[in-house]
Amino acid sequence: MTNNFLKTSIEYLKGVGPERGKLLRDELCINTLEDLLSLYPYRYVDRSRFYKVSEIVSAEAYVQLKGYISNIQFHGKRRITRMTAVFSDGTGSLELVWFRGFRWLKNAFKPGVEYIIFGKPAWYGNKINIAHPEVETVVEGHISQSPGMRPVYSSTEKLKNKGLGSKGINKLIKTLIDDRRLKIEETLPLGITESLRLLNRHDALINIHFPHDNNLLDRASTRLKFEELFFVQLNLLRLKKLRTEKARGVIFGQVGSFFNRYYNDILDFELTDAQKRVTREIRYDVKSGRQMNRLLQGDVGSGKTVVALMSILLAIDNGYQACLMAPTEILSQQHYSVILKSLGKTGVKVGLLTGSTKAGERKNILRDLINGDLHFLIGTHALIEEVVKFRNLGFVVIDEQHRFGVAQRAKLWYKNNIISPHVLVMTATPIPRTLAMTVYGDLDVSVIDQLPPGRKAVKTIHQYDGNRLKVFGFMRDQIKKGRQIYVVYPLIEESEKLDLKDLKDGYESIARAFPLPQYGVSIVHGKMKSADKNYEMERFARGETQIMVSTTVIEVGVDIQNATVMVIENSERFGLSQLHQLRGRVGRGAEQSYCILMTGNKLTNEAKERIKIMVETNDGFKIAETDLKLRGPGDIEGTKQSGILEMKIADIIKDEKILKTARNYAVKITEEDPMLEKPGNYPLRKRYEELYLTKKSWGKIS
Repeated sequence: MTNNFLKTSIEYLKGVGPERGKLLRDELCINTLEDLLSLYPYRYVDRSRFYKVSEIVSAEAYVQLKGYISNIQFHGKRRITRMTAVFSDGTGSLELVWFRGFRWLKNAFKPGVEYIIFGKPAWYGNKINIAHPEVETVVEGHISQSPGMRPVYSSTEKLKNKGLGSKGINKLIKTLIDDRRLKIEETLPLGITESLRLLNRHDALINIHFPHDNNLLDRASTRLKFEELFFVQLNLLRLKKLRTEKARGVIFGQVGSFFNRYYNDILDFELTDAQKRVTREIRYDVKSGRQMNRLLQGDVGSGKTVVALMSILLAIDNGYQACLMAPTEILSQQHYSVILKSLGKTGVKVGLLTGSTKAGERKNILRDLINGDLHFLIGTHALIEEVVKFRNLGFVVIDEQHRFGVAQRAKLWYKNNIISPHVLVMTATPIPRTLAMTVYGDLDVSVIDQLPPGRKAVKTIHQYDGNRLKVFGFMRDQIKKGRQIYVVYPLIEESEKLDLKDLKDGYESIARAFPLPQYGVSIVHGKMKSADKNYEMERFARGETQIMVSTTVIEVGVDIQNATVMVIENSERFGLSQLHQLRGRVGRGAEQSYCILMTGNKLTNEAKERIKIMVETNDGFKIAETDLKLRGPGDIEGTKQSGILEMKIADIIKDEKILKTARNYAVKITEEDPMLEKPGNYPLRKRYEELYLTKKSWGKIS
């Protein structure tokens, strides 16, 4: 796309300079002329029509007028608070008003000069006015750009104070485009642009900033969206191809005694067809000689951990060690206790390493790990510490992988210096198809889309705060049946900004409604010491308390089969994915479970939509698709850290059709010319190297 001119630092563009250049860097991450050219408008206003003052009948829309400015006045005695002027065009007049920045304008308007003004009219009494209108002379207006679609750019208060609001940025981009040194090179092969009838890159960039008409604006937008998505897909596919062809992996050639003892003697239930399918996929990977990098998706309770455990036993059977990293101590401890119990007398030696592990125990774990006496280590971020060294790490499992940064996960990768360990990343947060294609496009993906037989779907009910006594009655009935209940709050302490019931107030309210000695109530939140938190968790797990009042600390990691009711307070404050995760904490046993979504009476349309979808379905993928549409990819956990979704023009939800087309063409290019060596792919290779080969690749570690 670029020549050396576009790599020029932004301060050297006419009209910028050092001060404005620093602001553009700090506020909008614009470092070079190329960055400025890639600052696309976020909307456009139609400047194709001139209104008459007499035609203004609504304050709904912006209007453009042509006429004369007179009668400039300043208002306020000691402190001047505003400047006004009269605008007239022969059909009527209105008032222009400025509340700031008017000192620079007091001598700007000359009598007898025709001006173009643009702004949003408002009524005060029977008087029309326009506050802070855009103003330019007729001559200047027709020279500066076409009078049709006008771009609007993102800016900040600091930039606006230096004359770089939308209009100022527009002027800089026009200066750049008019510069004779500018050369916009093509980045896509001729075969693609001709096949899809895409605009060339030069015309696309001109028309995205200064569209000649709506048709050219649409074509420019389509071209630039395709290009952005195409290069993302090309990079992901090339990373995957490189890994599958070049990255050597340890070979688990035999199924030995550890696996067989567990599968034949200990596993006391039949695997679902989905679990069997995923186990076969992993088995194929680990005996292929290529390094596995697989994403395992499955709803809470679908049996991902069992599949991971059987894969770990394969590694141990073949003389390798394994580790499982989880995001919290609670989840790590639960994995440890469940796995230790389920392994029974297999002879597998398992260790637990967290921030709370005592010094003596830690020393023994590190010694046994390097000696090879410890087969399998479970832990938190403590696993990636420099002192943790394995004798022969062959299999890595990362649970709830979106909670770890890429660089953190990479540290596990390098725990084996000789050959790459296989990597299985697991998530109970279903990933929508378009997001998976974009963020995880370089991974092999497995999905466990079945729940174990006998598991009943959780019934979800919406209740308003006014029905709280009814909900308390239901909770008492469930406790009489021997069941336990979670009550989850979004906050720990009272917030003045959000009118929410906080956790402590909620705990006191429930303690009054469910008094000792008939009932026991536990409380858990993130600010508690680990020992206190674990004590309360254990009391609840043993059935000594019937109600657990908690923050979202129990979102992952708590598996208590007797807990059959989840009450989520202020549920309108949670995102869909989080609501779904919380609901997954119940329904772990054979009994019917319930999720009660408590809300206030006043709900936004989006909140109503979230509650509605939760009541209607337990399908995690349907929920994730809706969540993506409601919130956008930038809010989905884990996507920001990937660096992949920092898109400037494409939207993976609205542009799903373009995304699929881009991926199809990227697949074709990757298969036909993986090294991008064909003459026709030269512009493609040049742009690809600019975008990706200067950046560190994390493709091996998901």
